[in-house]
Amino acid sequence: MGSHLNPYISFNGNARQAMEFYQEVFGGKLELGTAADFGSPDPADADKVMHARLDTPGGYTLMAWDVPEGVPYRPGNDVAVYLGGDGGGELRGHFEKLTVGGTVTMPLEKQPWGDEAGSLVDRFGISWMVNITRQRS
Repeated sequence: MGSHLNPYISFNGNARQAMEFYQEVFGGKLELGTAADFGSPDPADADKVMHARLDTPGGYTLMAWDVPEGVPYRPGNDVAVYLGGDGGGELRGHFEKLTVGGTVTMPLEKQPWGDEAGSLVDRFGISWMVNITRQRS
């Protein structure tokens, strides 16, 4: 699979509606999972979208989530660059290099869905999300 780079949009509780709208606009296949679907024990976030992905016939990939309780939602600063794939060593290296002069907002570590994931804001103020797909046997 390698790695891929695409936008990841943050929403404040309406990611499902936004992604369904984008699917109407662009067409394609929408995958959507709530925090509860991914095993989150927090009832306040259970119905929030933890991960949505729209792959369009035109080759676009758009991803989104609802920010969880306790994470500030700042309109205008609601898009992150997503870097993901199965190249663990390469992606860990990118994550580490991006943190230089920046701020780690979520350490790169194993998540409830089994992948390693982390996020940061680089020294230029750009938000990044990194996800390393777990090896499936």
